[in-house]
Amino acid sequence: MRDFPSCFGENGVQVADAFSSSSSSTIGVGRASLNSATSVFSCKFLGKSCLISIIWSKNLMGQCLSVEIEDSSHQCIFKVDVKPSLFSKRKGSKCLEVNSRRIEIFWDVSMAQFGSGPEPIDGYYIAVVSKGEMILLVGDLRKEAFKKTGAVSFLLSKAPIISKREHISGKRVYCTKAQFFDNGRVHDLKIECISNPTQDPMLVVCIDLKTVIQIKHLQWNFRGNCLIRIDSIPVEVFWDVHSWLFGQCLGNAVFLFHSDRIWNNQQLHHEFDDSSFREAKLSGFGFSFILYACKTE
Repeated sequence: MRDFPSCFGENGVQVADAFSSSSSSTIGVGRASLNSATSVFSCKFLGKSCLISIIWSKNLMGQCLSVEIEDSSHQCIFKVDVKPSLFSKRKGSKCLEVNSRRIEIFWDVSMAQFGSGPEPIDGYYIAVVSKGEMILLVGDLRKEAFKKTGAVSFLLSKAPIISKREHISGKRVYCTKAQFFDNGRVHDLKIECISNPTQDPMLVVCIDLKTVIQIKHLQWNFRGNCLIRIDSIPVEVFWDVHSWLFGQCLGNAVFLFHSDRIWNNQQLHHEFDDSSFREAKLSGFGFSFILYACKTE
């Protein structure tokens, strides 16, 4: 079994930061961020590779949206926060200058349909535009976005999503919608921690109601990894539920699903370190879905 902490940092709970913008890590794993979703896209800006993070969150003040751009040295060069007071207007735009170049962010959620999570399901768009070029377009209202921005789509095909991070909370069962590779189908993901006084704790992971992982004797196997197939694509799954079992306070378990369409069995068992995953973000190496599951009782 590959060592979960050695692959992703000093401890398993740091796994998400290796896949997401360093500036995005300000959305911590505390109770204030139990309802958030971060998507990271590989884009081109000023002729260089960059990462654009779209961060949706929901708190007592309302809905929030953040857009961050990180350069190849992992420095945040652009950040826009759409706070609840602006978000309540349901559409708008903001602009900033980076290296004397104007960047504009447009959003429209006036017709958006929201589920239980913080991000909309459909009926919205977020557009990142610079010098009339559509650097990134997220959402299904593509025609409306191009009409509003007047942008061209020259760079649009080169902006794949490479990772997604989500925070959810629950008592024993954790459910969400998950996509396990770029342009892949959306699946129902269910994670359950089964524990009672008469048997050892057990971890069960289901995708579309089908059990794909079952970990018995969880008190000994609280960290680990295994390989499964989803839509005929190999997906490596890592888990760290130490905080659920041994934490002195309410804590987060971390689940990471990493896929690459060109992986083979030999590549799947290579050891990766933090620097490898940072390079992977910019090179488009696979797709990662990272789930923080906070136990509320």
